[in-house]
Amino acid sequence: MSRHQISLSRRNLLRWSGAASVLAFTPAAVRAAAPAIYKDPRAPVDLRVRDLMARMTLDEKVAQLITLSRRKADVMNTTLAFDPAKASVAYPDGIGQVARPSDRGGAATAANTGTDVTGRWRKPADTIAFVNAGQAWARSTRLGIPILFHEEALHGYMAPEATSFPQAIAMAGSFDRDLIERVNAVIGREVRAHGTVLALSPVVDIARDPRWGRIEETFGEDSYLCGEMGVAAVRGLQGEGNTLAPGKVLATLKHMTGHGQPESGENVAPAPIAERELRERFFPPFRKVVAQTGIGAVMPSYNEIDGVPSHANRWLLGDVLRGEWGFDGAIVSDYAAIGELASLHHIAADLDGAARLALHAGVDSDLPDGEAYRGLADQVRAGKVAQAAVDAACRRMLTMKFRAGLFEEKPIDPRAAARLTANAEALALAREAAHKSIALLTNDGILPLTPGAHKRVAVIGPNAAVARLGGYSSLPRNPVSLLDGVRAQLAGKAEVLHAQGVFITQSEDRSANEVLLADPAKNRALIAEAVALANTADVILLAIGDTEQTSREGYAKTHLGDRTGLDLLGEQNELFLAMKATGKPVVVVAINGRPPSWPTVAAGANALLECWYAGQEGGHAIADVVFGAVNPGAKLPVTVARHVGQLPVFYDAKPSARRGYLFDTTDPLFPFGFGLSYTSFTLSPPRLSAPRIGVGGSVTVEVDVTNTGNRPGDEVVQLYVHDKVASVTQPVKALKGFQRVTLQPGERRTVRLKLGPDAFALWNLEMKEVVEPGQFDIMTGPNSRDLQTVPLEIA
Repeated sequence: MSRHQISLSRRNLLRWSGAASVLAFTPAAVRAAAPAIYKDPRAPVDLRVRDLMARMTLDEKVAQLITLSRRKADVMNTTLAFDPAKASVAYPDGIGQVARPSDRGGAATAANTGTDVTGRWRKPADTIAFVNAGQAWARSTRLGIPILFHEEALHGYMAPEATSFPQAIAMAGSFDRDLIERVNAVIGREVRAHGTVLALSPVVDIARDPRWGRIEETFGEDSYLCGEMGVAAVRGLQGEGNTLAPGKVLATLKHMTGHGQPESGENVAPAPIAERELRERFFPPFRKVVAQTGIGAVMPSYNEIDGVPSHANRWLLGDVLRGEWGFDGAIVSDYAAIGELASLHHIAADLDGAARLALHAGVDSDLPDGEAYRGLADQVRAGKVAQAAVDAACRRMLTMKFRAGLFEEKPIDPRAAARLTANAEALALAREAAHKSIALLTNDGILPLTPGAHKRVAVIGPNAAVARLGGYSSLPRNPVSLLDGVRAQLAGKAEVLHAQGVFITQSEDRSANEVLLADPAKNRALIAEAVALANTADVILLAIGDTEQTSREGYAKTHLGDRTGLDLLGEQNELFLAMKATGKPVVVVAINGRPPSWPTVAAGANALLECWYAGQEGGHAIADVVFGAVNPGAKLPVTVARHVGQLPVFYDAKPSARRGYLFDTTDPLFPFGFGLSYTSFTLSPPRLSAPRIGVGGSVTVEVDVTNTGNRPGDEVVQLYVHDKVASVTQPVKALKGFQRVTLQPGERRTVRLKLGPDAFALWNLEMKEVVEPGQFDIMTGPNSRDLQTVPLEIA
C-alpha cells in the first residue's frame, strides 16, 4: 500500500469514527439524514455496526435477536413462497434470522414434536427463490438490514440433492485433519451456494456414554481428537479468520458443554461434572477451536452443570468463553432451549423470565422461533431488562452479518448452485471420505475378497438394501446401498443374491415419534428365507446395526433416542447365528450410529467391518474395501464396551478406575484408536529430541513406521502422555498427537510429532493451569493399548 493510500485510509477511518461517535448522540431526525457509514463496505465492521445501531429503534434491535422456523408461515403465501406483503405486516421491524430455508415446515422441538413441522423439503431452486425474495424484502425495509439464514450441516448440507458425507463419528475415525477440512469446505460451498451463511456445525462434545443417541454426531470420546477435528471442520467451513470469503459460511461450535456424558445416558439430562473435569476433558475442544480459528458462533448445551443450565450459565458463557478465551462472536441458543429454562429446568417462572436469564448470561439469539425473546422490547420498556443487554446482543448479531458480507451479497444464482452441488468432485470426495472412515475390527484372513473368486455372493440383512445416512441428513441424489455397491463391483463376475433377513423397526420414518421394533415372528420367517438363500451362496455379507430411529436425538419425551442396552436390537443376533450355522464365511458389515458393542458378532464373525453411517457413496466405498480395491485404515474414535455394565468406559481413565469385577473383565471389546489393515506395519520405539526439558519447553517425538506387508496401506501413529506423579490425579494415558501415513509395501517413514507445554499442563489444586516438574511416560503405537514407552523428565 502506498503512502497516499495509507494516508487516505487513515483519513477515512478518522472520518468514519468521528461520524459514528457523533451520530450516537444526535436526534433521530438528524441521524436519519446523516451519511450511512454502515452501507460503506470499506468501513471497518465495528464502525459499521456502531453507525447502524445508532439509527435503530429498540424494536428493530430486538428483531435482530429473533428467528423464524415454524413461524416462517407468517411470511409465506399459500404456495409456501416468501410473501413480502405478509412479512411487512408480521415483522415491520425486520427479521433477524430464518432457520433452515430448505425446510418449509420448520423444526420439531420438545414443545412441538408433530411430524407436520419437519422434513417438508423445498426443491433447491425453491430454497434459493425463498432466500432471494426474503433478502429483497429485507433490503426494502427502513434500514435495509439483511436476514441471516442458517442451515444444519453436520455431515453435509441438510437439504435435498446436496452431498451427504459420512456421519461425524465415522469421519473422526479417519484421524485425517486434511480430509475433515476438505469435506467441510465442500459442505460450506454447497450451503453458501443456496443463500445461507451460518452453518450449525461442528459438534465437539466429547461423547462418553454410548447409550446416548447423539453419540453419532460427535467426533468421539477424546478431547484432543475432538479438538483437532473441530479446528479442521471450522477451517473447512469458514476459512481463516472471522470474515467470510466467497463460498464460505460461518460455523457454529456445539454444544457447550458436558452434553456427551449425561446422567443415565439420556439426552438433555444433567451432567454431574466437576470444574476440574470440565477444564481438563470437556472444555479443551471448545477452547482449541476458539483459540485457533475465527469461529463465528457458539451454541450452549441443553443440559445443566452443577445445577445451572448452560443457557443461563454466566460463568460458562461469560467468564470462561468470552472472558478467559476471548471469544467475540455470537452465542446462539439451541432450539427452544431458552424456553426450557422455564418448562424443563424450572429456574424461571415463564418465557419472559427465561429470556432475562439467557440474555443476562450472554445468549444473543433465540432459536428456532424467538418465542422467548419476542417480549424483550416490552421488558425493556417495563424496566425489567437493561437496554444495554439488548444492545450487546444486537451488536454481536449485526457483527456476524457484516463479517459474512450480507450487506453486499448479490442475489443467489440457482444455476451456479446446481453446478456446485453434488457434482463429480463432491461425490468423489464423499467416496474417499467413506473409504478413510471404515475400520477393520476383526479378520481371520477372509478379507479382502477377490472379485469373481466366489460365484454366488449373498448380501443379507436389514441394512443391506438401504443407504443409511444417520441423523441430520436429508435426501441426497442417488444414495448407494451396500447391495448397490456390491452389484456394481461384481457385475459380470459373480451372481449377487439378496435377502432381508430381519427388519429392525416397523417403520423407516426417521421423523416418527413412536419407535416400534419389528414383529419377532415375521423376522423369524425372514431368517428362514435368508438361511435358504445363504445355503446356495459361497460367502455372506451381513449388513446389520442401527436405523435412524434406533440411534438418534431424543429431543422430547414423545421423541426418544437413547437406550439402556448396547447390543443389536431385535432378532439381529439370531440372524447372525443362523448365518454362521450355514457353515459359509460371514463378513459382518456394521452400519450404525452407536459403537458396535456386539460380543456375539465380534467373537463369531470371520471379519467385522465398522462402517458407521458412510454417506451417500457408502455402498460403493464399502464394496471397494470388501473386495480389496481399498485397504481400510480407520481407527475407532471411541472405546467399545462389552456391555452396559462396564459404563462409563473410556481409555483415559484415572489410576483408581478399572480395578476389576467379579465374574467379568474390565477390558473393552475394542480399545480406543484400534483398527486393522490388509497389510502389516511395525512401529519403532519412540525417540525424543531431548530426555529432559523445562516446564515451558517442547520436545519432538520420532517414530519409524514400516509397511512390512505386501499391500499399500495406511497406519495412524498415535502419541500418548502419562504424568507419573502429579498434585491432582491424571489419566493413565492421554492422546496428545497423531498422524495418518500412507506407505507402499516395504516403505519406511519417520513420523515427527511435537509436544509443547499444553501437552503436559494440568489444573492444579488452586485451579491454575500449570506444567508441574516431574517424570512423564511418552507412549506411541497403533492404538491406545499396544504402546511403546520412553521416559521424559520435565525439570
